[in-house]
Amino acid sequence: MEQEVGHLPVMLEEVMLALSPHPGSFQIDATVGGGGHAVRILEAANPDGRLLGIDADARAIERSTKRLSGFGHRAVVRQANFEAMADVAKDNGFESVDGILMDRGVSSQQLDDDDRGFSFRSGDELDMRFDTRVGIPASEVVASYSESELADVFKRHGEEPHARRIARAIVAEREMGPIETPAQLAQVVTRATPRPKNPRRRRIHPATRVFQALRIEVNRELETLPAALESAVDLLKPEGRLCVISYHSLEDRIVKRFLARERRGCTCPPELPICVCGKEPRVASVGAQPQLPSEAEVAINPRARSAKLRAARRLPA
Repeated sequence: MEQEVGHLPVMLEEVMLALSPHPGSFQIDATVGGGGHAVRILEAANPDGRLLGIDADARAIERSTKRLSGFGHRAVVRQANFEAMADVAKDNGFESVDGILMDRGVSSQQLDDDDRGFSFRSGDELDMRFDTRVGIPASEVVASYSESELADVFKRHGEEPHARRIARAIVAEREMGPIETPAQLAQVVTRATPRPKNPRRRRIHPATRVFQALRIEVNRELETLPAALESAVDLLKPEGRLCVISYHSLEDRIVKRFLARERRGCTCPPELPICVCGKEPRVASVGAQPQLPSEAEVAINPRARSAKLRAARRLPA
C-alpha cells in the first residue's frame, strides 16, 4: 500500500526490525495516527496476524480506519487515550500480544489541520487537544493560568529558558484582549523572546517550546505515559516486543528510566547485601539504546530529526 499523502511514518524500518511482527502475531499500535506503521505491521503479519490500533484523536481514528479497511477483521481501530490500553486490549481480544508500538509524535496531519492549533502557523482555534471530548483547550490555559503557572508549564514541559518573560508578555497581552489563535500566540512569544546568538537556533521558531509545553499540558502527556508503559509490559507475551518513539527529552527520560527499572528488577537500596524485594527483571534491551533516524530519513522527513527509538523484549516469567 502507498503511504498516505503528507504522512511518513518515522523510523519505519528500525521499528519493523525491533518489533519483528510475524504471521499469526497479535500487535498493538497504541498511537495509530494515520496508520503508516500499522500497514507495514499487518503486511508482515500476513495472513492471519491481527492489529489493534488506538488513538485519542477522532480524526486519526477516521483516517486509520479508512486506511486499514482492506485488512478486514485483522485490523481493529478504537478511539481511546493510550493510558486505557489495557482495558481496550482486553475488550477486543488482545489480552496477550506479541508486540506494542507507541509513537509519541504529533502527526503531519495534526500539524497541518488549521483548526486544531498544534502549529503556530495556523490561524484558527487554539485547541491542541488530541481528544476534544475531554480536558480544556490551550486557549483556556493561556486565558486563565496565572503568570507563575504559565511560566511553570513552559519551563517544566518545554524547557523554555525564557519562560517567565514569555508568561509575563502573555498576561500583558490578554489584558488588552483575548489570545484566541495560534498565530496570535506565536506573535506574542516571538516579541518576548530574545534573538538567539547561535545561528542554528535561529532556524527554530521562537514559539516551538511554548507550543510543545501547552500541548503536553492540555493532553496530560507526561502523566499518562508511565501508566501506558506499565500496561504495555503487562500485555506482552514472553519474548514480546515493545517499541517507543519519543520526540523530546522529557518523554525520552521517562521511557529510559522505566525500561532501566524493568531491566534491573530489584528495587532494594544498594546498601543491602542481598535482595529482599524479590522483583525480577521483566525486560531486556533490543538493539542500541536509543536508536536515531538516519541522515537520509531526516533529509526526506525533517520532522523525524528529534526522534529516539527505544525497544525491549519481555523476559519469560
